[in-house]
Amino acid sequence: MNATDRTPADLLSSALAADPGRPLVTFYDDATGERVELSVATFANWVAKTANLLQDELSVELGDRVTLLLPAHWQTAVWLLACASVGVVADVAGDPSAADVVVSGPEPETLEAARACSGPRIALALRPLGGRFPQPPTGFADYAVEVPGQGDRFVPNAPVDPEEPALIVAGREFTGAEVVERARAEAPELGLTGPASRILSGLPYDTWEGLNAGLYAPLATGGSVVLCRNLDRLGADALDKRVESERVTALSR
Repeated sequence: MNATDRTPADLLSSALAADPGRPLVTFYDDATGERVELSVATFANWVAKTANLLQDELSVELGDRVTLLLPAHWQTAVWLLACASVGVVADVAGDPSAADVVVSGPEPETLEAARACSGPRIALALRPLGGRFPQPPTGFADYAVEVPGQGDRFVPNAPVDPEEPALIVAGREFTGAEVVERARAEAPELGLTGPASRILSGLPYDTWEGLNAGLYAPLATGGSVVLCRNLDRLGADALDKRVESERVTALSR
């Protein structure tokens, strides 16, 4: 990655320029058997569409807060980078009543919590291949319906300042520059040492450690992540086979 990268969106742009075809996020859900692999180019396309949804359809502005009530999932990673691209604050598991926009998973409890947001509400079905809800929850727009028609390229209305808040997780606020700097500094501790590094993470996304292992550190080092939801349902032998088949070089559980 380039030493001049100052925001998570910069890291993604550098990854796209360096090798768009390589895997970036491989997602498993061990409750459903789902496996999805996204190259840098495919991931960046989802990010661009989501950023256009935020900026053009939801009319967010620099510094607005987007609360994400989502699990560790490849679509959550997309939303985190989309927020960084637009210049809004991604508030992970934050208070919906304080948000300008809320994004919820399909669980009834998170949908109910999300109704406290007075602004736009987006719901994700989290179905395989980004599938839509059979019937969208009342009061929510279905992400899978809204995002496909968005543009494949994103240009922010205003430059994103790396020194402005970009992420809130577990009550701590980070600027974009802090996310990049900390991800780079902690990557070696996770076993991520360069482009050939591939980490398997079963950590949730509601802590910095989970976000770093499951997204930011691999992105900051030119590596990749095997992101596993419900990893506790996978036996030891099956985990060993996954590590071998996915050519994993580091584990974070």
